[in-house]
Amino acid sequence: MESSSPEAHVPIVPESTHSHDEARLPDRLAPSALCDGLMDRYATGDASAFAELYRQLAPRLRMFLLRLCGSPRLSEDLLQDTFLRIHRARGSFTKGAAAMPWIYAIARNVFLDNVRKGRERSAVAMDELREEPHPLAHSLPTPEAAMVATESLAIVRSTLERMPPAHREAFILIRFEGMSVADAAQVLDASEAAVKVRAFRAYEAFRSALRSAGKDL
Repeated sequence: MESSSPEAHVPIVPESTHSHDEARLPDRLAPSALCDGLMDRYATGDASAFAELYRQLAPRLRMFLLRLCGSPRLSEDLLQDTFLRIHRARGSFTKGAAAMPWIYAIARNVFLDNVRKGRERSAVAMDELREEPHPLAHSLPTPEAAMVATESLAIVRSTLERMPPAHREAFILIRFEGMSVADAAQVLDASEAAVKVRAFRAYEAFRSALRSAGKDL
């Protein structure tokens, strides 16, 4: 049961120690079933589940928020706000429900609230994002391969930036986050049919942009 003072036992969210070029997904995405179990435990009073939930989800949510807001610094702030809201709302989580759509919906709402406050990505923030190297560039075998990867990432970023927000969100959730259409629809509070259309239009925008650059999606 929720404490009458939800701020009384707010878990300590670890400070980020990654550099911007390390802001990437882990090699293996956190299994949904694992996160479901952790969220069940946390929602029913097991405070020890928070640290593992954070470890499993923070890299994914950080990248999700980065793709939405366009600023590494802002995405870090939004990530902290997201986990604070997860803590505050944990009592409303339905035991046995899928945790990922519920958590991603919270992260998206944090981003939307930030936009409504007039703090959406600025030109400076977008310049910051554009200057980031490709996260895998340092591990590619040749400078030429690294250049191609960086050019491709620039196309992805530019296309995401120009895309209608509804299309961008659907594409990110399905293509980058690996969600099913049903889970993405739950996050976006939309019908599955609408999400399919949005994702398809986003895909077509990417295909057009990459074709113009002589690349394939």
